[in-house]
Amino acid sequence: MARINAYPRAQGADGPAMVLAIGTANPAHFVDQTEYPDFFFRITNAEDKPELKQKFKRICENSAIRKRHMSLTEEILKENPNLCGYMEQPSFDARQKVVLEAVPRMAAESAQKAIKEWGRPTSDITHLVFCSAAGLDLPGVDYRLVQKIGLPTSVRRVMLYNVGCHAGASALRLAKDLVENNKGARALVVSSEVNVMFFRGPDDDHFENLIGQALFGDGSAALIVGADPVEGVEKPIYEISSAFQVMVPESEEMVAGHLREIGLTFHLAKTVPSIVGSNIVRCLQAAFAPMGITDWNELFWIVHTGGRAIIDQVEANAGLAAGKLAATRHVLSEHGNMQSASVLFIMDEMRKRSAMEGHATTGQGCQWGVLFGFGPGISVETVVLRSFPI
Repeated sequence: MARINAYPRAQGADGPAMVLAIGTANPAHFVDQTEYPDFFFRITNAEDKPELKQKFKRICENSAIRKRHMSLTEEILKENPNLCGYMEQPSFDARQKVVLEAVPRMAAESAQKAIKEWGRPTSDITHLVFCSAAGLDLPGVDYRLVQKIGLPTSVRRVMLYNVGCHAGASALRLAKDLVENNKGARALVVSSEVNVMFFRGPDDDHFENLIGQALFGDGSAALIVGADPVEGVEKPIYEISSAFQVMVPESEEMVAGHLREIGLTFHLAKTVPSIVGSNIVRCLQAAFAPMGITDWNELFWIVHTGGRAIIDQVEANAGLAAGKLAATRHVLSEHGNMQSASVLFIMDEMRKRSAMEGHATTGQGCQWGVLFGFGPGISVETVVLRSFPI
């Protein structure tokens, strides 16, 4: 027993977890949302469905999306026609081939940008938290990233596969626990998402599929998270003050994806925006009651780009002033829904806008802020952030 008690135990950090650097990346190829319906129905050989095409055009027009970056190109789709049917089999191997090239490549690019901004050597990274809803492989894409950017072989890895759109916020919650409970730890948090698993042609009886085809884009974001920043070397961007998750009861199939030979099927109930919106205030009250904050306009806001309707419902239910969700709407417009990477892109957009607009802090002048991630379940991740001087 004496020998067990003498074993060195991990010491906790003195202060809270902080975001110390952010990097983002997208595929070079992108699609113009106004031109996408013509391309989509042509490439999927569905031009004999003019009424469905008109519906898809309206979805794209109302999406508030200007463009989306995609790893899928016309060349890849022509080489793999099974990707273009609604339920063509098999197509998993073709999808996985795209995933295993695109996901680690984008992850490496975003991670290298974050490490460069951080200013410390890659060898100082102690933990890696990687999330992606794109495919499965052993060893995982986290292992591939270690090799691509030269992370130490002793890095402690956590891989979050197929968690869903809220996984970016989940990764922040996990990184917070890791760095606060291991003194001196520095966690590289990476999200890398491609929509190839979702891509499929139109079907008359599955309207939700059209919504997915109009919404998702590809992207990767990386953060360096650590506590007790080294003065003169590390510059905090946000403090991760608290993080928690709740699940909406009886919502298992309201937002759902099922991995099959045909890829990942997508299911979205029409009631999702209103359900998400109706649960926002109770999450805010639970998060900010200890601080006595009840005016939600005192906060800066980072909300998952789940779609225009969800963003509108969050804005209305929280009683937000015009412009509070400008960073979220901008990322939706320029990238669509990048699943778990979306909130990390918005964090980057928020701090950039704060600097360009002359605000004193990274939260557009606000001290406290909230980050919301929404995903299958319906699961809601709430992360309380504190901004720092620019």
